Amino acid sequence: MVVMFVFSMTAVAFAQGPDGNKRKGKYTYKGVYKACAKRGEVKSKTPLISAGDKTMAQWKRIFDKKKFEIFKCSEEWSKLSKEEINNIYTYLYSYAADSPTPAKCK
Repeated sequence: MVVMFVFSMTAVAFAQGPDGNKRKGKYTYKGVYKACAKRGEVKSKTPLISAGDKTMAQWKRIFDKKKFEIFKCSEEWSKLSKEEINNIYTYLYSYAADSPTPAKCK
């Protein structure tokens, strides 16, 4: 019984999603768009896609396949480190439409 409990708790721990820093991710995500707007690729300093625009599964698929072209600003995305990308993923995943605390506004 104890072994079953340990295995189930391990599975839950691994199923919780990405392990980055969502606060840093939000800051970095917004910074990408500020730099991109300054360069002139987008008109607004506000990110084009909100965390609540997609489900957790959709965010997972985007980041697993590294399909960052939906965000625009490819020059800024190419300069991000793996840690920064993981932090952004954690932020977006944590506030996805089907998360316990979905993002309500852009």
